[in-house]
Amino acid sequence: MKKLTSAIALIAALYVGWGLLNEFRDSAHVPASGPASAEDALVRAFRAQQSGVQVTGEGVVTRILPDDNDGGRHQRFILRLPSGQTLLIAHNIDLAPRVASLASGDSVQFSGVYEWNPQGGVVHWTHLDPDGSHQAGWLRHNGKMVQ
Repeated sequence: MKKLTSAIALIAALYVGWGLLNEFRDSAHVPASGPASAEDALVRAFRAQQSGVQVTGEGVVTRILPDDNDGGRHQRFILRLPSGQTLLIAHNIDLAPRVASLASGDSVQFSGVYEWNPQGGVVHWTHLDPDGSHQAGWLRHNGKMVQ
C-alpha cells in the first residue's frame, strides 16, 4: 500500500509540475519550440515597460503625423502591429532620407530601438549611426531600404 501511495504522489507531482511549466510558457508568450518572433520581443518589452531594446518588426501605417522639428528633425508615423499594438516610428531625417510616398495602409518593416510608453511605445534609431558606436537601424517600405 505504501508503494502505491508513493507512486500516486509521484504521478500527481509530475502532473502539477507539467501544468506549471505549460502555464509559465503560455504566460510568457514564447512558443513551445523555436526562437521567439520579433513581435514577441516587442510585446514582452511593452508589457515589461522596458526601454532601450533593439527590435525589428513589421506593421501597417495607420496614421502619418507632422514632422517633429524640435532639435533633430523626425518623420513620424504610427504602425499597427499584427498583435494590435500600436507603435510610433520616429525616423531622424537629419541623418537619413525621408521614407518617400508613405501612406496609410502601407506596410513598413523596421529595426531600431524601442522606448516604452503607455500608448504602445516609440521606435527610433532607424538609421545609421554617424559615430559608428550604435547598432544601425533601418526602415523598409515598398522594397526600398532607408537608413
